Amino acid sequence: MKITQHLRVPKPWIIGVLALCAALVLPLFIKSYWLHVIIVAYLYAILASSWSFLAGYAGQFSFGHMAFMAIGAYTSGLLGKYIALPPLLDILAGTLAAGLAGFVIGYLVLRFKAAYLALFTIAFSEILRMVLKGETQITDGDHGLKVVKLFGETISRLPYYYTILAVLGVVLVLLFALSSSRIGMFLRAIREDEEAAYARGVDIVHYKILAFVITSMMAGLSGSFYAHYIGLITPSMMVLPQMGLVIAMAIIGGVENLAAAAIGGILIQISLEVLRELGAWRLVFFGALLVVTLRFARNGLLAPLFQHLFAFGPRAEGRKETLVDGD
Repeated sequence: MKITQHLRVPKPWIIGVLALCAALVLPLFIKSYWLHVIIVAYLYAILASSWSFLAGYAGQFSFGHMAFMAIGAYTSGLLGKYIALPPLLDILAGTLAAGLAGFVIGYLVLRFKAAYLALFTIAFSEILRMVLKGETQITDGDHGLKVVKLFGETISRLPYYYTILAVLGVVLVLLFALSSSRIGMFLRAIREDEEAAYARGVDIVHYKILAFVITSMMAGLSGSFYAHYIGLITPSMMVLPQMGLVIAMAIIGGVENLAAAAIGGILIQISLEVLRELGAWRLVFFGALLVVTLRFARNGLLAPLFQHLFAFGPRAEGRKETLVDGD
């Protein structure tokens, strides 16, 4: 038994290295259009995995991810338009702006019950969308705000592909590190029982806000990159159905497993493009898939596979840990 367990330890690393190698050589075998689809899929993987961390580990149900993505995108675009900052500084500023917005919202709302966060982020997203749509003299409204592209006027998508692949890798490594750290242990304790965590000395509000700010920054980072990749942003990027799509990706993949949520985001985005000829029926198909997942596989369709192969996942980890006194 011990030998078997010992042999199973390297599996995540082996599969991770193989997946990375496959991702690195993938552009050699696909056309430019599908390369664009995969770039967008990687963006959704960042959104789905960060939302999975927020909901699956920290127990916070938010509808604000697309709003933070829009904050990152518009901050980058407006700074580039009016101050002419380099794209990299625009992206950094957009990421920090989304984190600041996440801190303000978290400070105001996360002291209350979980339902308030969901309601507040829905309202915040709609208000922000209407402001961006109405202030046409600043944001250009529905006509779209033009943004300088990250790699200039190059027609090749390869620089964008490898950049977003690297960003996705860094985000996943950071989320895995956080989930395996003392912070992740405290977040799981808060998710399971806030009163018990508080009784053991965990600063509940502090760690809730920390998780919310980190995931807000990741959403802002994806939005900033998106703006400098597409070159044109509109308020329609943050409509509620888009937020629903991100949540569906995380849930179908596995809301309590970061890698499963990321892969779920990639597969669903690619599948939506493959099934484009079905029109609106493709959304019906994925809606039905979401219902089936919630009814028969609440931990997602991919998460059980990860847990079986690698024996990891927040619920399993949570059962093995003993909460220690917080700071």
